[in-house]
Amino acid sequence: MTDEQKTEVPDQEQASGPEQASGPEQASEPEQASEPEQVSAPEPVSEPEPGAPEAGGAGAAEPERPAFEPVDESSPKHWYIIHTYSGFEHKVAESLKGRAQAFGFDDKIGQVLIPTEEVVEVRGGRKVTSKRLMYPGYVLVEMEMNDDLWHAVKNTPRVTGFVGGGNTPVPLSATEVNDILYRQATSADRPRPKQTFEKGETVRINDGPFTNFSGKVDEVNPERNTVRVLVTIFGRATPVELEFGQVEKI
Repeated sequence: MTDEQKTEVPDQEQASGPEQASGPEQASEPEQASEPEQVSAPEPVSEPEPGAPEAGGAGAAEPERPAFEPVDESSPKHWYIIHTYSGFEHKVAESLKGRAQAFGFDDKIGQVLIPTEEVVEVRGGRKVTSKRLMYPGYVLVEMEMNDDLWHAVKNTPRVTGFVGGGNTPVPLSATEVNDILYRQATSADRPRPKQTFEKGETVRINDGPFTNFSGKVDEVNPERNTVRVLVTIFGRATPVELEFGQVEKI
């Protein structure tokens, strides 16, 4: 038994020997201590990022800014609506500006606005965006009202008079004007459909996989600018959701 134990002991020592020999390999770890290379963390020193927030901040602030300049409620000038012959809105605007300079009341008149908006329709299978008057036959004028100015504007060619108030026109409120200006300024982001639809109307689909199919409007969603049309397929009424621009009235 003692002999066997003696032979076992050297085996264990030799076995443990190589394991300890691996010690020097671990000693090579200081090479890994090339951690000072990580001191290349001057990357955070790339602190142009504090400047970046300025650029980013400006970019982030832009969407928060209104897309139009709200009316100045402290201004002595107020907004009025004048009625014109339909189709002569731009002629009236030019005449007003010319008469203001000719008769010396240009300091009493501010902006002359013909509100427009962008609308979308489908022509030949393609969506086409165009501009249209928001209020055909009307022009908005910013002015400091008095009797002389009232007569001068009312007597402008192709003007039929002021809207509301008889001889003492009532100006629009700041909220009403801002709503109009906002709608005009943001119409490019989300053009309105050129046509509107009502439930029960018969329409023809002019775009998409159901082109040339006809059906009845079952539901109108003005917020999303979509309609649900019941189209007859294989003898069954099938609801199809479409954008306003994909259908037309018959």
